[in-house]
Amino acid sequence: MDLQYLRRLLKIFDESSAVDLEIEEEGIKLRISKVSEHHQVSFPHTPQVVHIPQAFPSVASVAAQPITAPSPPLAQSSAAPQPPASSVTTDSEKSLHQICSPIVGTFYRAPAPDADPFVQVGTRVSVGTTLCIVEAMKLMNEIESDVAGTVVKILVENGQPVEYNQPLMLIELES
Repeated sequence: MDLQYLRRLLKIFDESSAVDLEIEEEGIKLRISKVSEHHQVSFPHTPQVVHIPQAFPSVASVAAQPITAPSPPLAQSSAAPQPPASSVTTDSEKSLHQICSPIVGTFYRAPAPDADPFVQVGTRVSVGTTLCIVEAMKLMNEIESDVAGTVVKILVENGQPVEYNQPLMLIELES
């Protein structure tokens, strides 16, 4: 289907009182529906922006049309996950270090459902100590401590989903 043809068709459909439109042309089936003000719509999936490399200029020029917001530049991927983002804050003579999730996934305190947690509140940790696991796409990513100190608070419940850079634990730094 020609993109200009599709745009004209959408404009005509938008200005008309028609509620549904279904077209099949050249093996492509297109169905468009208008939503009434009285209908509530829920979207089961979050829309995603796909970056199309410039190796395919004809596809990239079509994808560059103002359909979605521009995507941020792609970060270089590496085989090993990036270390967790962290920050140091001062809280009444205590220096607390925040361990944050380096990826989106599911937080687990133990290596298996029937195993003991890696750490608990009060556990002393050193650099490289495994604190928890964040599962992403069936891969278990061990999150290690990048500081030495004592775990003072675990901010996420076992089995809960976590976002990128979401705080997971607070560690009181050794002085």
